[in-house]
Amino acid sequence: MRHVVTAEDTARALGSGDVEVLGTPRLLAWIEAATVEAAAPHVPAGSTSVGRSVELAHRRPTAVGAAVEVVADEPVVEGHSLVFDVRAVDDEGTLVADGRVTRVVVDRARFDV
Repeated sequence: MRHVVTAEDTARALGSGDVEVLGTPRLLAWIEAATVEAAAPHVPAGSTSVGRSVELAHRRPTAVGAAVEVVADEPVVEGHSLVFDVRAVDDEGTLVADGRVTRVVVDRARFDV
């Protein structure tokens, strides 16, 4: 998934800091979206995946207007858990963030309230 950082994606706009660079909460949302997409082939009909844990190192600031490519590798399947290695890289090929996300496959009906 490729994203371009906007003013709405900054730490200042998201309340996670006071600088005009990509905020960690937005980066995390992009990474989670990548894992949802990568999980889809592993989620049977009537089920969904939910986030269980995230370990993320936000390694470098990214300015407004810069592009970030977010990647979730093929998951390691551990029972009902899907474990993804994830990373974000800027257009210069520099690592912006990396980590691991675990999602769990659950019965969708449990969440339909």
